[in-house]
Order: sequence, then C-alpha cells, then structure tokens
Amino acid sequence: MRRLKAGVWREARTLGLAPLGAAALGAAARGKSDTRQRLAQAERRLQAFLRAKRHGGMEWMARPARAHVRHLWPQAASALLFGLNYAPPADPMLRLKQKSRGNISVYALGRDYHLVFKRRLAALGRWLAQQSGGAVKHFVDTAPLMEKPLAEAAGLGWQGKHTNLVSRRYGSWLFLGCLLSDLPLPPDAPHGDFCGSCRACLDVCPTDAFPAPYQLDARRCLSYLTIEHKGPIPREFRRALGNRIFGCDDCLAVCPWNKYARTASDSELAARTQIDLPPLAELAALDEEGFRRLFAGTSVKRTGRARFVRNVLIAMGNAQRPDFAAPIAARLADAAPLVRGAAVWALGQYLAADAMRTRARAALAQEKNADVRAEWAVFIRSPEPL
Repeated sequence: MRRLKAGVWREARTLGLAPLGAAALGAAARGKSDTRQRLAQAERRLQAFLRAKRHGGMEWMARPARAHVRHLWPQAASALLFGLNYAPPADPMLRLKQKSRGNISVYALGRDYHLVFKRRLAALGRWLAQQSGGAVKHFVDTAPLMEKPLAEAAGLGWQGKHTNLVSRRYGSWLFLGCLLSDLPLPPDAPHGDFCGSCRACLDVCPTDAFPAPYQLDARRCLSYLTIEHKGPIPREFRRALGNRIFGCDDCLAVCPWNKYARTASDSELAARTQIDLPPLAELAALDEEGFRRLFAGTSVKRTGRARFVRNVLIAMGNAQRPDFAAPIAARLADAAPLVRGAAVWALGQYLAADAMRTRARAALAQEKNADVRAEWAVFIRSPEPL
C-alpha cells in the first residue's frame, strides 16, 4: 500500500495538485485515536453551529452525511486530501480602496475551481482505480463532506480561528479536494494548530462574524451574504459591504502565514482581466445575457444576475460618487424585485430625504413586491434612513 500511495502522490503532482495527505476512516482508523478525536470534535462543532442557526439559509449543511464521511460512503477506508494553490500576486486588501470598482473575491477571478479541480481529481481517481482495482469517489465542494477537518487529520494544515484551513507553506490560499478510497492506504500524521495568540482574522472582519475563535456566524459573513443569501442584504451590513460584490477575502488576507505562500501559477486559475476590478456602473447595466456572457465558466455565474446586481448596487451606494445616481435610478424599474429593492437603498445614499420621500409615495402606489415596498417605506417613516 505504501508503494501505491507514493504512486498516487507522483501522479497528483503531474496534475498540479499539492499539498497531499491521507487520513484513515472507519475500521482503518481504529488505533488512530488522534484522528478519531479530531473528526469527532469537528462533528460536535458542526452540531453546535446548526443548533445556533448560524448556517443561515444553507440547509444542505444539516444533511446527515456532512456529520461523518461514513454516512456518505460506508465502504470508505481512506480519505486522500489535495490542495490547489490560488495565492494572489498582491494583497487583496488594497482592492477595497477602489470604491468605484467591483471587488470580486480572489478565488472567483479565474475559471471556476470546481471545474478545474474536479477534472483533475477524476483523472487521478481513474488512475488509482486502474492501478489498484479498488473503488474511488472524488469531491470538490459538491457533496456534504467536511473537507477542512479531513485535511487537518491528513496533515495538510489546520483550521484557523477564521475556520478556514491554514497551511504553513500556502497560508490561507488553498482549494481543497478529496478522493475517498475503499483501500486502507497508510495515513499521514495529523497537523497541529499554529495560530497561537494571533487574532488578525477575527479583528479584521467588517461585520463581526466570528462570535469566538474557531466559530463563524454565516448570517453575518459578507461571503455568505453576497453569494448564498437569496434575499435583500440586511440593512445593518450594507455599509460594511463596501465594494465587495462577490465574497470577502479579509480574514484570509491578513493571516500572517500568507508570507510563506507563493503566488499561484496555474494558468486555469489566473484572473480574467475583464472581471478584475470592473467598473460598478457597467456591472449595474448588465442584463441576463450580458451577465452570463461576462461570467461564463466562473464561480460568479452560479449566484445569478439578480443577486449579483443587488450586490453591485449596494456597492454603488457606498461609493459616494454623484455620477452613480443616474445608473442606480435606472434599476428602479428592473424586472427583478431583488434589484429594485437594492436600487432604492442605493439611490437613498445620494438624493435628499425630501426627494426620496416624494419618489417613495409614487412608487408605493404601484409596487407589489413586499420587500421592495419595505425599502420605499423607510423613506416615508424616517427622514434619515440607514
């Protein structure tokens, strides 16, 4: 089995996958008490997370299979974990200063990593199956599998205080993928925690989304709110959003371990120029066809045009650019209620209270959507809406 595992590692490197590690599962994990304890701790954290409703609208996180890999595939004896480096060439925090341009999370600037990673893992899985005769399944964020605890158990790194995986070699910039095998491949030593007393990731969060170290409340996280959340952005978080229109890199970017990370060189993950800090006004004008064309093959596309333009309009409201008032106003008649509602708030950051009150009275006579009506109603009730 050791020779087979060494062959897997060699084949993985030819596919651009690294770092590498293996964790024992099920019967193969007996005697590996440290690994079992780590996975059991991850299960307890997940259950506490769910009981506190901190998963927001991500109901898939409550599926039983997510609590233990054996629910997903009872025959699994080994988990082989792989990382794909996506470290950016410059500090993403600098992008927050360009308020008239849309800040898209580093991971989403290139080709959708699910497509890239999954294709490579599938090729590796076929190689392993051909060499061993064993069964293999591969996963990249598309199944209820706790990749981060497994990666920690397999020695790739540790879950930092921001709940993401940290590597001493790659910092916070790693995509994770997993091959499950029914073969008892030799496991690697689990990784220790090297966060120490550092609080950088906790303190930088613009919405205080970390109730405590190693705990995340997704309902306050800008990544969740701009990508997964289907309704209006809660008013209390709109100004904190800044120019972030898809995801947030803050807690990852400030990790001190990033100083050891090498800039990613994978051409498939390279940032596309046309979506790297694009002008907000141009994004607000996108129709469905234009949105799909601009973001084809990227992770942004799955969010959909309405949620994306919602984020763009909030960012435009935060930009404090008088020339943005006209393109924002143009979205008040948008077919998507989510877009119309965001446009109301954004326009309110530019027009005087009296002007917005007059518009609100006229709009409320025609608007049928409850969420959009609620946005307009704020201007009737209060002279200085948030």
